[in-house]
Amino acid sequence: MLKNKQRSYLRSLSNKMDPIFRVGKEGITDNFLKQVDEALEARELIKLAILKNSFYTAREASDAICKELKCDGVQCIGSKFVLYRESKKKPRIELPQV
Repeated sequence: MLKNKQRSYLRSLSNKMDPIFRVGKEGITDNFLKQVDEALEARELIKLAILKNSFYTAREASDAICKELKCDGVQCIGSKFVLYRESKKKPRIELPQV
């Protein structure tokens, strides 16, 4: 569980990021979750977008993915959301201590 200071730090890191995945009309499939899981392991912090033809809102998609992959939702704004999970093999992002 992220603290407010840590969440704020991760939001600042994600400001200039572009979404690397988009949730569309097919929704959140097993293959999609596998790709997001691999990206979280490699990058730790990723931004995703919701397409207009999706049946999910950004908050719903973020909650569903976080539940499945045991990651933290950092931010949801409009049709974009940011996820974070510390890498098990090689952590890259050092969170501020609270």
